[in-house]
Amino acid sequence: MSKHGKVLVAMSGGIDSSVTAMMLHEQGYEVIGITMKTWDYESSGSSKRETGCCSLDSINDARTIAVNFGFPHYILDIRGEFGEHIINNFVEEYLAGRTPNPCVLCNTHIKWDALLKRADMLECEFIATGHYAQLKKLNNRTIISKGVDITKDQTYVLWGLNQDCLNRTMFPLGGFKKTEIKELAKQAGFYDLANKSESYDICFVPDNDYRSFLNHRLPELEAKVAGGNFIYKNKVVGKHKGYPYFTVGQRKGLEIALGSPVFVKEIIPETNTVVLGDKEDLEENYLTVRDFNIIKYDTLPDDFVGLTKIRYKDAGQLATINKLENKLEVIFHAPVTGVAPGQSAVIYDGDDLVGGGFIDRKSVI
Repeated sequence: MSKHGKVLVAMSGGIDSSVTAMMLHEQGYEVIGITMKTWDYESSGSSKRETGCCSLDSINDARTIAVNFGFPHYILDIRGEFGEHIINNFVEEYLAGRTPNPCVLCNTHIKWDALLKRADMLECEFIATGHYAQLKKLNNRTIISKGVDITKDQTYVLWGLNQDCLNRTMFPLGGFKKTEIKELAKQAGFYDLANKSESYDICFVPDNDYRSFLNHRLPELEAKVAGGNFIYKNKVVGKHKGYPYFTVGQRKGLEIALGSPVFVKEIIPETNTVVLGDKEDLEENYLTVRDFNIIKYDTLPDDFVGLTKIRYKDAGQLATINKLENKLEVIFHAPVTGVAPGQSAVIYDGDDLVGGGFIDRKSVI
């Protein structure tokens, strides 16, 4: 019988989840490791050797940690669930002229659901992951705060988790810096793990080339959408290869020369139109948010002012947020650039994650 109880640890084979499992084991928890197989590159048409969290090497790395510390390890194949929900949504969002946020959806609808279901089957009180985030109690709610290592903070992708999930979740790395985690791995003798490179690409898109991925999933797409118009200053200035191959804010890869840098300002799927603009044309003061989830409060206070991030690496901008009938309206106190429908708008109160949702609309027409 363990000192603290049983915990199911999501193990990708990388340093963060491995040290998470090692740390909890040494603290006296009864650890069970689980590696989720979400994807394989064969399904994306890639001939590359698999790398990242779903590769055979990563699965073996996770199992090696479990064997070394003497706790059980299981492999969970959720490719069916992942493909049905995450992959289909990814394709549908691009076809709708939006930029998808698959990591948020995966955390909310796939990984945590799968972990909690298996935790119940294995009689584990808790689940744990290697995210750089912290949990604390406030007014009888479990809330998420930024990790100590701001450069690694991952709260942006966790806004979709509900109280039932959070009450059973542990983020052991939240109080550490990445350099400290690497040192712990070295002290345990796992030098290869400490020096293992990290991937920041979407796990199911080889080389982060989503255009090739879309063409593999929909072989007829390229021919169907080719020849749409580029619009700049209300004039047709050229033809493009298809609206799904562009994202708001994009500058490189447009394959059009207008004498000065231009950016994708808007995507109109109904007419296969890509609207271009100058950098200042990308500035927005207002957006609405759909499918939102509020973590810190039972109900969001009226005229709430919080720092709002519209991208993972965004520094954020102060905004006043109000709840509409089934959306949030976000009014920025200063213009923000490159608002992309489909991405997440995530709200903070200091270091605390207030909540978030998917960007629905950029501006008032």
